[in-house]
Amino acid sequence: MGRYLPIADHDIFLYFSSISSYAGCMPRRREGRLVDLEVGILGSGIELQAEDGDFYGFALAKRMADRTGATALTAHGTLYKALARLAERGLVESVWEDPGIAANEGRPRRRLYRVTGAGAVAYRAETEQRATPAPSPRTAFA
Repeated sequence: MGRYLPIADHDIFLYFSSISSYAGCMPRRREGRLVDLEVGILGSGIELQAEDGDFYGFALAKRMADRTGATALTAHGTLYKALARLAERGLVESVWEDPGIAANEGRPRRRLYRVTGAGAVAYRAETEQRATPAPSPRTAFA
């Protein structure tokens, strides 16, 4: 059920249901599964880690855009919230970069990320599960 909310002293109203994350069109996460963004983060992170070791957010966003052919980078709020969810699940870990390195390069410190062993396992399991076609309804109950 949606409701209309007035915006300040204007004659403008927002239909609350259409902007809520609980709107009917929002897919729910299945237990133990990864959403597309998380799969992209883990896959790109594994590639970056194999090349350079730890990786940072902007490099990750660029790699994800390169892998998908996107012309825009993933928004930083979206990316870092997803990284935090993955860290809570133990699929990535992070540390702050040494301040001396950042100072020598004349830039702010970076938070460096690494895909954990559990993250690599979860990535492989998710990509394998997505590659396996779902059984048709007729054969599922045969």
